[in-house]
Amino acid sequence: MNEKEYVETLHLPKTDFQMKANLPNKEPKYVKKWTDEKIYEKGLAKNTDKIFILHDGPPYANGNTHIGHALNKILKDIIVKYKTLRGYKSPYIPGWDTHGLPIEFKVTQDLGAKAKELSALEIRKLCEEYARKWVGIQKEQFIRLGVLGDWDNPYLTLAPEFEAKQLELFGEIYEKGYIFKGLKPVYWSPVTETALAEAEIEYHDHTSPSIYVKMKANEDLTKKLGINEDIYIVIWTTTPWTLPANVAICLNAEFEYGVYKTEKGNLILAKDLAEGAFKEIGIESIELIKEFKGDFIENCSYQHPFLDRTGYILLGDHVTADAGTGCVHTAPGHGQDDYVVGIRYKMPVISPVNNKGYMTEEAGQFAGLFYKEANKAIIEHITNTGHLLQMKEIRHSYPHDWRSKTPVIFRATEQWFVRMEGGDLREKTLEAIDKVEFIPSWGRNRIRAMMETRPDWCISRQRVWGVPIPIFFNDETNEEIFHKEILARICDLVRKEGSNVWFEKSAEDLIGEELLEKYNLKNIKLRKETNIMDVWFDSGSSHRGVLETREGLHRPCDMYLEGSDQHRGWFHTSLLTSVASTGDAPYKTVLTHGFVNDGEGKKMSKSLGNTVAPEDVIKVYGADILRLWCGSVDYRDDVRISENIVKQMSESYRRIRNTARYILGNSNDFNVKTDKVAYKDLLEIDKWALHKLEKLKRAVTAYYEKYEFYNLFQEIHYFAAVDMSAFYLDIIKDRLYTEKKDSVERRAAQTVMNEVLEVLVKMIAPILSFTAEEIWENLSEDSKTAESIFLTDWYEEKDEYLNSDLEEKWQNLVKLRKDINRNLEKARQGENKIIGNSLDAKISIYSENKDMLEEMRANKELLEMVFIVSEVEIVTEADESYVTGEEMTEVKIKVSHAEGEKCERCWKYSIGVGESKEHPTVCPRCAGVLK
Repeated sequence: MNEKEYVETLHLPKTDFQMKANLPNKEPKYVKKWTDEKIYEKGLAKNTDKIFILHDGPPYANGNTHIGHALNKILKDIIVKYKTLRGYKSPYIPGWDTHGLPIEFKVTQDLGAKAKELSALEIRKLCEEYARKWVGIQKEQFIRLGVLGDWDNPYLTLAPEFEAKQLELFGEIYEKGYIFKGLKPVYWSPVTETALAEAEIEYHDHTSPSIYVKMKANEDLTKKLGINEDIYIVIWTTTPWTLPANVAICLNAEFEYGVYKTEKGNLILAKDLAEGAFKEIGIESIELIKEFKGDFIENCSYQHPFLDRTGYILLGDHVTADAGTGCVHTAPGHGQDDYVVGIRYKMPVISPVNNKGYMTEEAGQFAGLFYKEANKAIIEHITNTGHLLQMKEIRHSYPHDWRSKTPVIFRATEQWFVRMEGGDLREKTLEAIDKVEFIPSWGRNRIRAMMETRPDWCISRQRVWGVPIPIFFNDETNEEIFHKEILARICDLVRKEGSNVWFEKSAEDLIGEELLEKYNLKNIKLRKETNIMDVWFDSGSSHRGVLETREGLHRPCDMYLEGSDQHRGWFHTSLLTSVASTGDAPYKTVLTHGFVNDGEGKKMSKSLGNTVAPEDVIKVYGADILRLWCGSVDYRDDVRISENIVKQMSESYRRIRNTARYILGNSNDFNVKTDKVAYKDLLEIDKWALHKLEKLKRAVTAYYEKYEFYNLFQEIHYFAAVDMSAFYLDIIKDRLYTEKKDSVERRAAQTVMNEVLEVLVKMIAPILSFTAEEIWENLSEDSKTAESIFLTDWYEEKDEYLNSDLEEKWQNLVKLRKDINRNLEKARQGENKIIGNSLDAKISIYSENKDMLEEMRANKELLEMVFIVSEVEIVTEADESYVTGEEMTEVKIKVSHAEGEKCERCWKYSIGVGESKEHPTVCPRCAGVLK
C-alpha cells in the first residue's frame, strides 16, 4: 500500500453539517418547521407540573421593528425557551399596543384636509386598518428572529375582549375613588390638540426668552414693611405668555429676603440670589434697606403688571435658591407646583390659552395671539410700561411632544385623573414595589423615585382612536352618572361589538330602557363623555385584559421585561392600575434592559445614519448572529452594535459551529446505545473533559437562572474554543483517526464528544436557536430524544464527573503544553528549521523537581498524546540548549527532530517503522490496527 491508500484507512470525519453556516438561507426553513410541526404548542403540552409566565409588553403598531425591538424580543425568547427546557409550561402571548395619538396622527396627516370631513367612526376604522397592517408586518419580523410564541392568537389592545376588560378595570378604580375629573394643568400639545402623559414627553433643547419683571406692591405690603415708597417684587420666568394667568408670587417661608434701593426702584429679592440677579439685570447701585423672612409678608398683595387683577404673596416649599430671584411667578393654570400651592390658598385656576395654543379673552389685549407670538407682544408691552428689568434668550432643556416633536405647554383643562395626591394609592404602590424583585436591582429605586413624586395621572385624551371613558353626564347639571350595572352593560356591548359601539349609539341606547328606568334617567338629557383613555392606560390594563382572560395564564405573572424607559411607562402604569384595582403588583419580577447605541456609544438616529436595522443583519449574517449578540451583551446598561461588532459575533459563532461540526463528523459511526464506554473505562483525558463539561453545566445553569446570558455566553465560548477545540479535540484527533474503529480508546473519545455535544446543543438552544436545531437534526437518531431540540429536557448534572484532583493535575499539563507549543513554534521557524509540524518533533524535558520528573516519566505516553509529538524524553540533566518554561518555570525544554522513520498512516516518527513485513512503511501501532 502507498501513503494515499494508508490515508484511506483512517477514520476521517464525515458529516452533512456544513462549515459554512449559510444562515440567511437556512433559517427560514426552520421557521417553517417550527410553525408546521407546532413546536411551540408541543412544548407547552409536554410540561404541566410548573408554570412560568413572562408577560409581553406590547410594542406600538406603527413602523418596522428596530434593533431595540430585536433585543427585547430575543431576550424574552431566550428566557421562555430556557424555562421550557427546564420543564416549565411557559406560554408566550405576544401583544401590540394599537390605539393612541401616533396612529391617529399619521392617519389624519395622510388624509390631509379630507380628515375634517370624516366622522369619528370613519377615522377609527382607518386607524384600525393601519394598526392591523403594522401588526402583521411586525409579527413576521419577530417570527423571523426565531421567537416562538402563540403568533396566531396575539393580544391586541383594540380587540373587543381586551377593551371590555379595560372598561371593567376603569370601573373598579373609579368605584374606589381613585379616578376623578378635575381642572388641573397638564402637558398639552397645541399641534395634536390633546393632553399628554409624562411617558409621551421628550426633552430637547429649546430657545426661550428669559425675563426679569417687577410687580408693584400694594399698600398693605408697603405698610407691612414700614416703607413709605413704591416697592416692587421681582420675578423671573422663561414663559412670558403665562403672565396673563399670574395670580400670585410664591416665596420660601425660611428664606431671608431684602428690599434693595436701586436705580430701577425699590426691589424685593431673596438675599442669596440678589447679587447674581442684579448682575444679570445690569443694576450696579444697590443698597439693602430692609431684611425680612419670607413668611413675614404672606398674604400681602401686589398689582398685576398689565391686568386689572390683585395678586397675593404665598409660601411654597418648591421655591429654591438654584436660580431666579426667590420670588416665583405663580400661575395655577400653567404649572403643577403652582397648582398645588394655588389650591392650598384657594387661588383661581386661570388658563387663558385654548386647545390650539391661542390666547383667549382672559388674556386681555393679547387675546387671539398664538402663545409664542404672545411672548413677544407681552415683552414689548411690559418694556413700554417699565415693568421689564431685563430680557435675553436662553437655550435650555424643554418638554416636547414625542410624536410631533414640537414644544408642549402646561395648560389647565378639565381632564380625568388617577388620584395620586391626597389619597392612599401612592403609599400602597410603594409598598407593592418593595415586594417585587428588580433585575438589575437599581430598577427598584428608579421606579420608587418616580412614584414618590409623580402628580395625579392624567388619563384622558381629546382624540377618537382609543377606548372611551365610560361616564355619562346630566347635560344640564353636569353631574356624573356612573352605576356598576350600566358599566356592565357597556362592557357586554363592547365585548360583542367593540368600542365603536360607544360612538355609534346614543347615551340612551347604550344604557338601555331597563336601566334608564331603574336609575330614574328617562327624563334627563344625557351626555356621553367624549374623551378617550390614555394609551398608557390601555397597555397598563394588560394584566387584566390578557393574564386574566387567556387560558393557562394568571396574575401576578412571573416577569415583565422591557427597556429602562418603561419605569415611567408600562411598568409604571401597569403597577398603578393593578394596585388601584386589586391592591397588588401585576408582576413578581421586573427585568430591565438598556438602549441600543452605535459602536461608539452614540444614540442611533436616522439623520446621523448610524442605525442598524435587524433585517439588514439577518440578510447578511442571519438571525442567529443577532441572537448571539443579544445573548453576549450586558443588557443591564446601554449596549452597542455596529458592523464591526456583528463581524466579531460572527467569528465567535464560527468557533462554536466548528466545534459542533468536528464532533458530528467524528461521531458519524458512533451508536450511543451500543458503543458507549462506561465512565470507569474512559482515559484520564476523557474524564478531564467530562469534569470540565460538568463545571460548565453548573455555571451555565446558574447564569440562566440569574438571567446573566452575557456571562454564560463567555463560558460556553471559552469551553468550545479553548477547552474543546484548542485542547481536547486537538489531542484526541490521533485516537479518532488512527485507532481501530471499535477500539475502547476511540469509542471512549466518541462517548465524551457525543455527551459534550448533547449538552452543548441544549445550552445554546435558547440563544442560537436555528443552529441548535440544525445540530439536533444532524445528531444520530439514537442520540435524539425528540423531534426538535425545543421538545427535549435540560441536561442532568452528574456528580461523578467532578474530580478536583484530576483538574489540578491537568491544569499543570495545560500549562506545560503551552510552553511546549511555544518552543515547537520556534523550532518551525528560522534558518535552522528543525521540524515541519509537531509530529516531526521529539521533546526532551528536565526538572530539578525529582517528584515531578518521576511523574512525567510515568506518564510519558500521555505526554506524547497531549503534546501531539512523536516522542517525549525525560532527562536527568539539561545543558544550555534547554529553554526554561514561561508557564512552568521549574521545567526546561528542548525540541529536536524525532528519531526513526515517518509512518505513512499516522505521520508519527518511530524506530519501529519497517518491523511489519505486511506493512513495512507504517509504525507498529498502525500495523496492528491494519491487521
